[in-house]
Amino acid sequence: MTWLRNALDDLAGEAPRVDLAERTIRTHERRRRRMLSVLAPVPIAAVALAVTATVRLLPAQPPPAAESGAVRDLPASGVGPLSHAYMTFCRPEKGKPPAGCVDGGWRVVTHGGATYRVAQALRGSTFGLRETPFAIAGDGRKIAYYDAKAGTFAVRDLASGTVLTAPTKVPKAWLGSIAHLLLSDDGRFLAFSKMPRLKDPAMLFDLREGMVRPLPNGWNPIGLSPGGDTITLAQYAPKTRFQTISHLWQTSTASNEKTIDVTGTYLPGALRPDGETAVAVKSGKTPGSVCPRTSPDLVHLDPQTGKVLRRVPFQGLSTKGNVVYLRSWTGPQEITAIVSPIACKEADVNAASVQSSYAPFTAYAVNVKTGKARKLTTYSAQSPFYLVLPGFPATL
Repeated sequence: MTWLRNALDDLAGEAPRVDLAERTIRTHERRRRRMLSVLAPVPIAAVALAVTATVRLLPAQPPPAAESGAVRDLPASGVGPLSHAYMTFCRPEKGKPPAGCVDGGWRVVTHGGATYRVAQALRGSTFGLRETPFAIAGDGRKIAYYDAKAGTFAVRDLASGTVLTAPTKVPKAWLGSIAHLLLSDDGRFLAFSKMPRLKDPAMLFDLREGMVRPLPNGWNPIGLSPGGDTITLAQYAPKTRFQTISHLWQTSTASNEKTIDVTGTYLPGALRPDGETAVAVKSGKTPGSVCPRTSPDLVHLDPQTGKVLRRVPFQGLSTKGNVVYLRSWTGPQEITAIVSPIACKEADVNAASVQSSYAPFTAYAVNVKTGKARKLTTYSAQSPFYLVLPGFPATL
């Protein structure tokens, strides 16, 4: 891997050394305004398979430990599979923050309802000016995060407590203002990408073999093959795009890279593990308003051609007054949809530094063939962009 080390050294030397903080703040403020005024689509680069998403999330009915403020640090071992993770922000515009809140800190919640702080994970800064990435493997048994002490990413097995670190250092400045992580189900592969498109590289890590592969910046990983040899990325704005890169480990450059443009603006969920099924919701603006709008249909896209294959109306899930975000698959025919009420005011669009109040976010499992939705659970969150579910990275 000498070629890669040399390439990374060259890229590091070319990385901008001035005004990074100012650029990050400016980028973040523009992004916040766009997110509040419209669900701005973001470009997509592709790899086939599972995905994980992020949202400022707090369970609507937290377990007694959270209510009492007795949220412990993550134990060294013996932790069961996770249902989700969320970042805590402690100065909401209205209402109270979660008990024992640490501003910008990550928490994980098991299927049994136990909540733990992940003290090792880099905290996000106040108002989210630096958003730190976090990921959960598809089975909920491993997590990935940026470890400031190690100066790179770490993957932790929750049951055994084993921690593996990425085989190369990743300076904090390389995280940009928006960073994405996608962790394979077995915890072996970790994909990292970010915005803005700085000169330093996005990367795919093989933690078992200690290998690193550069990836294109500005794309969101939504699928990764079991052997880590094919990755699917996506962008959502100004139009939806998919990129698939194959034969990642055979050559120093991608030997099979294909980019597909989709007509229209869509927000796709995770690529199904078969690598052939991509579903999305169409996003836009409410006529005569800056407020976001989601179409009432689940859209099937061909990730190989970009064509819309069919539309399936939602059943039991209303898009009227709500925004829908697709996440990871819950089974062969069901995908998770997070539904949040639209709270859109011009004042909110301009107040980029305000930490939003907690609001309900409801998770549904949607049958992609029939559109029928069944309710899973409801969370209380500040934003749908800081909730992490198993198998799906942050979308925006």
